[in-house]
Amino acid sequence: MSRVVVIVGASSGIGRATAREFAERGDRLVLAARATTTLAEVRAECADVDVLTVPTDVTEPGALDALADAAIERFGRIDVWVHTAAVMAYGRFDELPGRVFDQVVRTDLLGAAGSVRVALRHFRATGAGTVVLTGSVLGHITAPNMSAYVASKWGLQGLVRTVQQELRDSPEIRLCLVNPGSVDTPVYQQAANYLGRVGRPPPPVASPHRVARAIVNSVDRPRREVSVGRLNVVMRVGFTVLPGVYDILVGPLMRLAGLSGRPVAANDGSVFAPNPAGEAVRGGHLPDLRQLVSGPAGAVGAALRRRFG
Repeated sequence: MSRVVVIVGASSGIGRATAREFAERGDRLVLAARATTTLAEVRAECADVDVLTVPTDVTEPGALDALADAAIERFGRIDVWVHTAAVMAYGRFDELPGRVFDQVVRTDLLGAAGSVRVALRHFRATGAGTVVLTGSVLGHITAPNMSAYVASKWGLQGLVRTVQQELRDSPEIRLCLVNPGSVDTPVYQQAANYLGRVGRPPPPVASPHRVARAIVNSVDRPRREVSVGRLNVVMRVGFTVLPGVYDILVGPLMRLAGLSGRPVAANDGSVFAPNPAGEAVRGGHLPDLRQLVSGPAGAVGAALRRRFG
């Protein structure tokens, strides 16, 4: 029997790729994001399954409760709740406007906490269900000029671990955390920027489809925490075991690999309002290996997709 899956942050990047992955499995979907027009596009991409779209801003009081109520009214239940909604901001902590810092934390940490709270209320009533949150390797390490995002992801790591402990008396209710490293999504270009240079994901960069598969696999075979990224473990070890060396290297590496050469004027990006024109599955930082499958090099493309996609 198909599952009923709520996906918060379904209009772009990992959330949009995750909607496609669940749709391919025949699950019924409740897609939530701020941009109504982009939600309609994602709905069309998942046309083979029953889809409900609910425009939702996770920072608005009562929005997530209304989302859950809409899902129950349409499908009668919720089996899976996936939260991928996130925004980002670049800038030195003391130069980043406080309102921007606060809104990033409000979206990335408090929004995720709200999703967990609403989902668990329904799952405790039914006795079973799975919540999957997307964290980041930046929930275990730090990077300069990303203070709001890093603080949010460290907070999310602590929240998840705490709630997992509290769920030990409810083995049929599972909370999973998927922690990607760099991912080819538009979040970097969409970020608020008070640093003067457009951000980009430092290599190695994973595709959003790879992270989406990890999310779906976490529902099929729940795990407390899943890491997606070939260097995540290396970075975590360096941060923990050699903190002095890490702190010396991380600044220059961030400037070299985590920032492009493109100048940008100070702006709030999509932190306070969506930018539908900039929303997509990919951010253009990697070739789309799926397109290679249908091209002249189809066999090679298929092999590359299985290896890296």
